[in-house]
Amino acid sequence: MPKSARRLIALITALGVFALDRWSKSLVETNLNGSDTIVVIPGLFDIIHSRNAGVAFGLFSQGLDQWRTIILIALSIMAVGLLAVLLWRIDRLDPKAGVALTLILGGALGNVYDRVTAGLVTDFLDFYYNGYHWYTFNLADVAISVGALLLVQGMLFPQRRQQEKPLT
Repeated sequence: MPKSARRLIALITALGVFALDRWSKSLVETNLNGSDTIVVIPGLFDIIHSRNAGVAFGLFSQGLDQWRTIILIALSIMAVGLLAVLLWRIDRLDPKAGVALTLILGGALGNVYDRVTAGLVTDFLDFYYNGYHWYTFNLADVAISVGALLLVQGMLFPQRRQQEKPLT
């Protein structure tokens, strides 16, 4: 596949992830307040409206309020820039790494948008079981996690390229 086609597919995919994330967050932001809960699977999964000032898993959500948002926005923009540069060179990546970076870029854009426009990220997927409660997350987080898992899988179990046999 030509490099330009791979770039276009990566861009459309990343923008699709971003759009799906924004749409889902918009639904939650306009239809749920902080006390509303939609029980999807009783005892396991709810949809709620949560705001996260930190990063993944609630890290850095406390302290340094005045600088936290600025620092997180700057780091997020740098990460998005790095991902964009890597994807610009998509012809050097194997297909799985290209998909992984595309998912991570789309998810990062979704969370950066929230952080820049509101200073917080909207989370709404809430999983729990008995006394154990997982951190609330969103579709951008899912895309980032799936992309990261694909990258790790590619590093741990690289696909061997078939060597071309010389014509005899």
